[in-house]
Amino acid sequence: MNKIFKQLTVVVAALLVSAGAAFAENVIIKGSTTVLPIAQVTLEAYMKANPGVNISLSGGGSGEGIKALIDKSTDIANSSREIKKAEVELAKAKGINPVETVVAIDAIEPIVNTKNPVKNLTVEQLAQIYSGKITNWKEVGGEDLEIVVISRDSSSGTFEAWGELVLKGAKVSPRAQLQASNGAIVQAVSKNRYAIGYIGMGYQDESIKALTVNGVKATEKTALSKEYPISRFLYMYTNGEPKGETAKYIKFVLSSAGQKLVKAEGFVPLPKK
Repeated sequence: MNKIFKQLTVVVAALLVSAGAAFAENVIIKGSTTVLPIAQVTLEAYMKANPGVNISLSGGGSGEGIKALIDKSTDIANSSREIKKAEVELAKAKGINPVETVVAIDAIEPIVNTKNPVKNLTVEQLAQIYSGKITNWKEVGGEDLEIVVISRDSSSGTFEAWGELVLKGAKVSPRAQLQASNGAIVQAVSKNRYAIGYIGMGYQDESIKALTVNGVKATEKTALSKEYPISRFLYMYTNGEPKGETAKYIKFVLSSAGQKLVKAEGFVPLPKK
């Protein structure tokens, strides 16, 4: 009798574990490739501390993440820009209430090939390069070489932020080569001596050279003070105030442990309140 009871106990326990897995809350995260490294590292730490949690993550750009939130195909939309008024209106028409959470601060850095002698550009020079008014490096103190302009595509929040903070609404030159991610821009610039691109500061590595802007280097201090002129917030958007596992994960991102991971990835943690 005792043996049978033990066997029944094992079967019930197995069924409970199976049922728990079956009813585990699934969380989907989509969007910005700039926010992607932050989401990856915090997600790994969160899932390690919470075994059995089911959270999936993909990039695609800020615009795609917000579109997925509106279409109800994601729980969290990562974005490197604020949601647009038109997007909010479309979301509300579909019964979605976008709520933003600032998770980090970023500085967008112009980058060039390591063989390029140019070290600094002004915001005005960057605007003229990206609008096609400046086309040769000698016009900004470099060699007599044609500038190859590399930009993010229009679904990118970094593209939107660059357009607002640098181009001031002017259009990117039609000669610009468009890339789908920060990583793709790093790769393209690292292989082209004539190229210029721009990336979130967490993507900087030794294969490329980051320029100062208006004589200011992008650092945690200058990004926080806005002394560095191309600084911005990074966001996670949810439908209404986050709940359940989504809320727990975002709370972790905002915690001291989560913000330490933000800093370790090369981005700027939020100032302590």
